[in-house]
Amino acid sequence: MASGPTTSGSPPARSVSSATRSPVSPLSPAAVLGASGVPRFQHVVVVVEENKSYGDVIGNASAPYLNSLATSGALFTDAHAVSHPSEPNYLALFSGSTQGLADDSCPHRYSTPNLGSELAAAGLSFAGYSESLPADGSTTCWAGEYGRKHNPWSDFPAVPSSSNRRFAEFPTDFDRLPTVSFVIPNLADDMHDGSIAAGDGWLRAHLAGYARWANTHHSLLVVTWDEDDNSSGNQIATVFAGQQVRSGRYARRIDHYSVLRTIEDAYRLSHAGASGSAAPITGTWR
Repeated sequence: MASGPTTSGSPPARSVSSATRSPVSPLSPAAVLGASGVPRFQHVVVVVEENKSYGDVIGNASAPYLNSLATSGALFTDAHAVSHPSEPNYLALFSGSTQGLADDSCPHRYSTPNLGSELAAAGLSFAGYSESLPADGSTTCWAGEYGRKHNPWSDFPAVPSSSNRRFAEFPTDFDRLPTVSFVIPNLADDMHDGSIAAGDGWLRAHLAGYARWANTHHSLLVVTWDEDDNSSGNQIATVFAGQQVRSGRYARRIDHYSVLRTIEDAYRLSHAGASGSAAPITGTWR
């Protein structure tokens, strides 16, 4: 399979647009790569799973859908989380920093730049869709299988409550998605409390439609994990799927900061925290 190079300043925080229709126009395949080597996507959806190492998932017959995405898309074989436990990793992926946090405590409030504020500054839109969030805009720390520790945008007052949504609000008309979305399954469906098979089945049931659509609409699906299971140096599986993705296995080391930097560069955004010193993921695009 192909092997390609992958990787490892910010404006003041501003309120994020609550618009549900992205202003990004459909893109021509002839003009998808920007100066940084990252295409501009019509939409990006990032799904974060929980507490499994690369070897737990890749090649596991209990995860047939995830492995089919890994085969048809780009599988990063040296992807890593940046910390333990969960919450610092979610913050790193969203804001380029663990914010000095070393636990899963709640609540917190941060004023640093983040992906939501960067998108708003560029006139683009963001939303996070959390399964089992008790109500749109809720800042509760716990509710059944929902944990705010997996919902970093709720810690940033510059991201309006209208961007903090229940997964039930995830559009079935994918043209109505925000420019960038995060999808957070609940603790039963993200492989944290439930099984790998259950998490794989949830992903197929709820995101396979978007994955198919992304393959014909210049859009991107990212499936990653917050951290490993403390067994393999924090190595995690990370998969990209979409029309502009060149399928293959990519062996260069990447982490949450490089994924954030790649999304930022796709939309020519400024860089939050450590994403400014991370290289974008290149060499995996058509």
